Amino acid sequence: MQLATVTFDKDETPKAPLIVAHGLFGAARNWRAHAKRMGPGRRVVAVDMRNHGDSPWDDANSYHDMAADLADTIEATGAPAAVLGHSMGGKASMVLALTRPDLVERLIVADIAPAAYDHTLMGEVEAMRAIDLTGLTRRSEVEAALEASVPDKPTRSFLAHSAVLGENPRWSLNLDALGANMDLITGFPDVTGEYAGPTLFLTGGASKYVRQEHRETVVRLFPNARHEAIRDAGHWLHADKPREFVDAVNRFLES
Repeated sequence: MQLATVTFDKDETPKAPLIVAHGLFGAARNWRAHAKRMGPGRRVVAVDMRNHGDSPWDDANSYHDMAADLADTIEATGAPAAVLGHSMGGKASMVLALTRPDLVERLIVADIAPAAYDHTLMGEVEAMRAIDLTGLTRRSEVEAALEASVPDKPTRSFLAHSAVLGENPRWSLNLDALGANMDLITGFPDVTGEYAGPTLFLTGGASKYVRQEHRETVVRLFPNARHEAIRDAGHWLHADKPREFVDAVNRFLES
């Protein structure tokens, strides 16, 4: 399926566009501030992943499904493209590069490894499901309603941005599909082959998501990968250290 996008046009250039794929519960709009500074001379296209934001909803939410969505979007936008993916979007971008390397000029994977993780985000799904958004008019009210189930304030604030308030209150997330596919989302598919293009694994220095034990798999699948860590940044490294994140992305894009 072709995904909903937010496009940031730059001066016309022969450079490949930059596609940005967000993580679980995220949205294209979260990348507006970064997109204005990322990819000098490139058109930047941030996507809403399936079952998120304005993109179509579907019962399926595997990484092969998400990679196919990115392929459709890149083909409609202009191929090949540089691709940046964070967390869930990073896994989908890796599967895209491994299965359709012809579409990927270069790859940036933000704080995630090609590996399965033993955590789950079903608690957040259930917390959002439990909230009746009827009558709520401000995101601060949504945050307050989530407080008992989601003790971490930054996480509450992040989730509250997916609440659509007003006459038809709802979540801009297909919580049923995301919950049903949570094991696939926290996992990683068995993908053969390799992506030999330039690849940057950009991690948060304070994050535990990309560990030494993942390096062997990274090297096997992405033989031209380089690694860079942003000091004092966590898993949401683009939010924790936005300037350092954008600078690292641009250095790699221009290298």
